[in-house]
Amino acid sequence: MNKITEQSSNYDSLETLSVQEQLTAMNKEDQLVPLAVEKIIPEITAFVEAALERMKRGGRLFYLGAGTSGRLGILDASECPPTFGVEQGLVVGLIAGGDAAIRIAVENAEDNRDLGWKELEEYKIQTDDIVVGIAASGTTPYVLGALEKANAAGILTAGITCNPDSPLSKLAQHALVAVVGPEFVTGSTRLKSGTAQKLILNMISTSLMIGLGRVQGNKMVDMQLSNAKLVIRGANMVAEQCDIGFEKAKALLLEHGSVRKAVMAYEAIQK
Repeated sequence: MNKITEQSSNYDSLETLSVQEQLTAMNKEDQLVPLAVEKIIPEITAFVEAALERMKRGGRLFYLGAGTSGRLGILDASECPPTFGVEQGLVVGLIAGGDAAIRIAVENAEDNRDLGWKELEEYKIQTDDIVVGIAASGTTPYVLGALEKANAAGILTAGITCNPDSPLSKLAQHALVAVVGPEFVTGSTRLKSGTAQKLILNMISTSLMIGLGRVQGNKMVDMQLSNAKLVIRGANMVAEQCDIGFEKAKALLLEHGSVRKAVMAYEAIQK
């Protein structure tokens, strides 16, 4: 297998470059990432459509990865409840080595081929759930083992990777392969590969949440009011949708707990 993520950087003698030269070169490389993601929009579309069917039946979305890939999955999962008001556990991020590995690398955790599936079993995974393996190299045993068992159990699977013809791209029912080319620092997949993974995760979760009715127009109408900034943002949404003053909108928002419920309450009063 030709690991593109391990190919030598397009640049050398990085330590001899000025800071501006380093940053300019990195930026030039980064500009390739959205173009690589654009090429696989049809594949992402097919996966999201299949996943949405299952989530509408009560399925959950699970991300699995190690290192940077695992952290990105956890980031995307953790942002769904506050952004879209969905319950905790609808989108779950798992990382090889457990929560401790979010901050500090856990040696050899990703090499355990059985661990990922065991962790999924702790969540009582079932056939309407979805498992997304995330691995830039496409070779992480923690991810591959989980997808292999998920496939055997009739569960929908996808694999986000940056290496074509990798084990993950062959194992996943939906292979989402963004070929971003060699990293600026050879093999450092926290760079372009990580950016590609983040973009794809953004697309998957946002499109799914829209499909589940968690966005109206272009507004986060179910977002959690977890700080003053979000209360102000929510009040402005209510004021705009109901064509009322800010203070009245804020009072409605705080009374009903979400933009959606505040607007519904106001519209009911007007009838």
